[in-house]
Amino acid sequence: MKALLDSSVLIAALTPDEERHSESLMLLMQGGNSVYSHAILETFSTLTGGRLGVKVGVELALRLITDTIIPQVNIVELGAQEVIGALTQSKSRGVRVGGVYDFMHLVAARKAGVEIVYTINCPDFQHLIRAGDPEVRYP
Repeated sequence: MKALLDSSVLIAALTPDEERHSESLMLLMQGGNSVYSHAILETFSTLTGGRLGVKVGVELALRLITDTIIPQVNIVELGAQEVIGALTQSKSRGVRVGGVYDFMHLVAARKAGVEIVYTINCPDFQHLIRAGDPEVRYP
């Protein structure tokens, strides 16, 4: 079943002490799942910024991303017109402030044609989902 992994799943896969580490690592390592390109930036930011109480250097974060994540996933890019189209829809979806990032993961998931978005932050996505969107699940 085709799926998109958000950054919370990528971070959990790379961080043994993180909630749902084993499940997230399994999803990542099975290969063939998709990731919205912005999730790579979010993962880098979290790994190097220490939000989790773990702060790694830039070199290690890059190595984790390039050696562990990139070979396992299909990267979904959104062009300018797709982003503008999504932002145009955002009001009807109740998107506000930082919720735009979660919404863009859903837009990327629709573009990739996946059936499931895996996230550790399911409640953040629930009000954004409409008919035709992929199911949102915990890993």
